[in-house]
Amino acid sequence: MERIIAIRGLGVVAQVGVPDEERAAPQRLLIDLRFASIDQPSELGDEIGRTVDYHAVSVRVAEVVGERPRRLIETLADEIASALQRGFSLRWTEVTVRKFILPNTEWVSVCVRHEASD
Repeated sequence: MERIIAIRGLGVVAQVGVPDEERAAPQRLLIDLRFASIDQPSELGDEIGRTVDYHAVSVRVAEVVGERPRRLIETLADEIASALQRGFSLRWTEVTVRKFILPNTEWVSVCVRHEASD
């Protein structure tokens, strides 16, 4: 059995972009997360300590995003996935970052998947 937790459309504000002028002003990003804990007890006993606290995950994502400006959303996605893997004992983590910058498009995005052995 594997329980997969998903957080969809987590809104954050980041300084990200290749040109300096794009990074100068914070912009809104949406982040989707999917992850599974290494420890998957068959019975949770309705105890938060026996699963992954998705609120704590969302707080950690916001912290990583706010740490510094970045040029690439790929870098941001990798750093978020790595931080979550380190901080929450996850079997695997998928992070999708959506950015609303390219004209005539709904968004651009990147999705990364990190495994516990990465």
